[in-house]
Amino acid sequence: MKYLTLLLIFALSISASTIKTELLWVDNDANIARVKLDSIDVGVSGFLVHRLAPNHTSILKNVSVIGYDKETKIATLKMKEFNALRNNALPTGHWKAIVGDKVELAFGYSRSLLIAPSEEIYHRITKSVQTQWVTYRYICYYYLLPWTSNTTKEDFDAMNVASSVGLLFIYLDKKLYTVDMKTFVILSISDAPLVQDTLKLPFYSRVEKINAAWWGEGSDELKSYEPYYFGLLKEYNPENKTLLENIEKFEKGSKND
Repeated sequence: MKYLTLLLIFALSISASTIKTELLWVDNDANIARVKLDSIDVGVSGFLVHRLAPNHTSILKNVSVIGYDKETKIATLKMKEFNALRNNALPTGHWKAIVGDKVELAFGYSRSLLIAPSEEIYHRITKSVQTQWVTYRYICYYYLLPWTSNTTKEDFDAMNVASSVGLLFIYLDKKLYTVDMKTFVILSISDAPLVQDTLKLPFYSRVEKINAAWWGEGSDELKSYEPYYFGLLKEYNPENKTLLENIEKFEKGSKND
């Protein structure tokens, strides 16, 4: 357990607190902005807060880090529409981001969700990692269609909005992947050499049975745990060399079994 804890220190170093800064430059037409930070990982998400009046602010945009220059310490942000608090009964403004607006990154990183293949691995990781774990049972019963079997990116988006979970941990083939829930970008990959004797599909949770969706994406039974989640990670991290190498090793090992 101590060995596992040490291996996960790096994975959790990004979850200490929200990172706050101000816009240095912005292009509203291109939805690109820049901020200065001592360090930041590509893929970290957050939001932009616009000042409306001396005592009034509003969350204006979702933002995510798409580039970072270590020499200049300048991070490039992609801005997207913020709709987590949308209310069709209320009017919306047409404000634009301006230099000096506040940016908060790594928001919700103190709350995490774990996907694991078995109850034993689930408990070992959640007991060794110090974060506020949100159980999948809570998400299923209160925020998602409870018959969802194959959890899609859209499902994770719904979890993020509904419960402010910032980090997703996925255990795959003795590795723990730390993923930003909004961007689905891998932030770190840690060794976690746990023995997997059993497999419970679609993945371990306290929900006794989760049926497949009736139709559309996510409607199929999840019959193969690693290939499904490896595929989902690859879709949003197509250039992550470590991920691609791990997938190749897994596929070779599966053929030899």
